[in-house]
Amino acid sequence: MTKLQSGPSLRDRLIGAWKLLSYVEEPVDGSAPNYPFGEDAQGIIMYTPDGFMSAQLSWRKRAPFASDDWYKGAPEEFAAAASTYFAYTGPFDVDEEKRTLTHTMFISLFPNWIGQTQPRVVQIDGDFLTITTDSPVESAGKIVNPQLRWKRATAV
Repeated sequence: MTKLQSGPSLRDRLIGAWKLLSYVEEPVDGSAPNYPFGEDAQGIIMYTPDGFMSAQLSWRKRAPFASDDWYKGAPEEFAAAASTYFAYTGPFDVDEEKRTLTHTMFISLFPNWIGQTQPRVVQIDGDFLTITTDSPVESAGKIVNPQLRWKRATAV
């Protein structure tokens, strides 16, 4: 017997744009939390009706390049820009029963993620979205539980 679902599906509720409220990594060893893009990180994640997603995360204050010409950037400027910004995009899939989703990376600032499919655990409460991993991950040499909190974006 199939369980009847009431209300919109998790997938339907994800569709749209979400602005980052916080990104914190809680080490499993109980040490101080890490804020990979600062305590005032900014970002956006978008889910499209045709099954694609895009995530962009950034430090709020980033040093500009000396030149407005991208191709004239110094290696140090590119290194600083890449270390204060993260982005990836590709298809997503939702498991309604388990309340999980996966992100498959077609493009990523971190080349090691290209081609990977990574599981996420999702919770939506009204206009708020929380995304975590299904198990701890390694980050900056520690094993952590990352948590990203988002708020549904509204048109400007």
